[in-house]
Amino acid sequence: MKTFRYCAAIAYAALGTTAYAQSSITLYGVVDEGLEYVSNTKVGPNQGKSVVQLDSLSGLSGSRWGLRGAEDLGDRVRAVFVLENGFDANTGKLGQGGAMFGRQAYVGISTGKFGTVTAGRQYDSVVDYVGQFGISDKNGSHRAAHPGDLDNLNNSVRTNNAIKYASENYKGFSFGGLYSFGGQPGSISTNQVYSAGASLQLAAASVGVAYLNVRNPNVSFFGDNPNGSATANNISATTNPVLSGYASARTYQVIAAGGLYKIGAATLGATYSNIRFDHLGDSAVVATNPEHYTGNATFNNAEVNATYQVTPALLVGAAYDYTKGTGASSTNATVHNDGVKYHQFTLGADYSLSKRTDVYLLGIYQKASGIDSTGQQAVASIASLTAAAGNHAALVRAGFRVKF
Repeated sequence: MKTFRYCAAIAYAALGTTAYAQSSITLYGVVDEGLEYVSNTKVGPNQGKSVVQLDSLSGLSGSRWGLRGAEDLGDRVRAVFVLENGFDANTGKLGQGGAMFGRQAYVGISTGKFGTVTAGRQYDSVVDYVGQFGISDKNGSHRAAHPGDLDNLNNSVRTNNAIKYASENYKGFSFGGLYSFGGQPGSISTNQVYSAGASLQLAAASVGVAYLNVRNPNVSFFGDNPNGSATANNISATTNPVLSGYASARTYQVIAAGGLYKIGAATLGATYSNIRFDHLGDSAVVATNPEHYTGNATFNNAEVNATYQVTPALLVGAAYDYTKGTGASSTNATVHNDGVKYHQFTLGADYSLSKRTDVYLLGIYQKASGIDSTGQQAVASIASLTAAAGNHAALVRAGFRVKF
């Protein structure tokens, strides 16, 4: 009898171990803290002065924690989910406008053969298939995103209420797409978001392309956080003069491409994006339009970058980004928008102390010229910072990052 009970206990333990191995939940995260020097600021009474501040939301990895899970359903099919929270390590506040899981929140099915389908708050295809080629995804941080992250390559905005498909990797080729329901009774297209993309990864080279189309972007896209609303000027709420004047657009569209090529320890990269705000002044859009814009506004953005693995622990990189925007027409004869230009330079170095901990140093300089979307003389607008007091601004950041 004792022998039988002993064998039964071993069998039960083995079955329990097998069942546990078929499902998993992983807690993961990053705490990224940086000390920043920012010149020519427009905060408080001392405009045009420099400021020194702490920031944990815009480093190499915005501070976050998350839960990732999978359950084996048999025949290579798995149920999957991700819940990912962004937070400010300096204050303990939630990121992404106060959303509990503002970075990602989705559930779905992975077939292991035909791809994965998920539903929830997710990244669009521009982020998935092109964002990886920019310097901000390497060692430039979110601060090195294109001015105001106007093309969303660095994922300033997530997409709510979205169904997403991602293929398997077929010998280096992958593709996918996303659709977000607008939820407007009687009008399927109102507030909808859709995107598609593809990438090809070879031994030394990789390329990616993507398309994003957003209807009523001021509400459905730029107002996707809890502090967004149908009546607020959500683009303006980002203190982003690169885009804020175009809140009345019916459609926001991004066409993007990127690639990289590895030569020994060096990696050369490039991105291009075309951004359009169409049908400005649309009467169906709930947003302010003080400049009385009509028609369309277009931006073209190009970035070239290079990184070099000096040692297994030390990575250095540099990038130049150029943005040109064409002026939008206005029914107000006193508004003359002849377009805008932004030049941005980035230098960065990242040193790994271990597999999970690194320190880094970052420098960014941006200069603007022309007339921005607000109809005013353009000012520098480094990503996630309040616009500068003049046409140029510089940032230096020393950061410390721990992954878990």
